[in-house]
Parts: sequence; structure tokens; C-alpha cells
Amino acid sequence: MSDDVLSIIPSDPRWQPNREAVDRVVALVEDLVPGRADDMEVDVRWHDTVTVVDCGENLERIGCPLCQAAIDTEWWSDLLEAHCDDGFTTLAVEVPCCGGSTTLDVLDYDWPCGFARFEIAIWNPERSWFREDELTALADRLGHPVRQIRAHI
Repeated sequence: MSDDVLSIIPSDPRWQPNREAVDRVVALVEDLVPGRADDMEVDVRWHDTVTVVDCGENLERIGCPLCQAAIDTEWWSDLLEAHCDDGFTTLAVEVPCCGGSTTLDVLDYDWPCGFARFEIAIWNPERSWFREDELTALADRLGHPVRQIRAHI
């Protein structure tokens, strides 16, 4: 069985909210996600280190922000595997295409991927994405700008 996960993360990978803000956001998420299917679940996670929030099987391409070349997804998979247990102490990376220095959070992911120490994951929502006005409302309640990631796993 496969799952779809729509995640909300702060735009700053290191930022974490307080619990009161999270309660406000979760209440809004529950209002915005229709259907309340039996297998839908809202999962709130705080991480000690920066963790990848990837798009799973939706990932089609990774591009280099320095030379615009495609980056081999096997390089990405190996990187995730190397950090799956301990997270990322730094997002700095040397890209394999041109050898330039950049950070993982600015690579050009098709579909979006991100990094965070906090995540609200909505498992099997009956919607694809939040609209821009909804993201703004979620950010206002959280107290920080947010991004969304949609994964198929």
C-alpha cells in the first residue's frame, strides 16, 4: 500500500515553533483538509537536527543552482542514506556536476524537497496542495513563513 503525505515545514530549516503555535496550525490544517478519511492522520514532529523532508517517489529531477546541470538522483539517495540516522549538521555540499559549493536547501528539486527541524505531516489528505492564501494563513498562525512538500511513498 502506498501513502501520500502533504507536509508543512518552516522556510528556515533550523527554526522551530512553540507548542501553542503548533496547536493553532493543527486546528487550521484540520479545517482545511476535507473528507477526514479513515486513513488520514496529522503527525507533528520536532527533530533535534535538520532532517530531510523529501517528496519520495515524486522526485523527478534535481538541478544545480550553480551550473544548471542535472544532478544524479543516485548521489542524492546516497546522501540521504548517509544521514538517515543522525540528520544534517550542515547543509553545505559540493555538487558533483561542477564541483561548486552550495547548500542542499537551494538545489532545484522537481518536486519540492526541503529540510527542517519541525514538520507537520498530513498522511493521505484528500487534497494535493495548499493554496497560497492557505499557506499564508498557516504561516501567520505558526509565526514563521512555511513551505509545503508532497510525498508519495
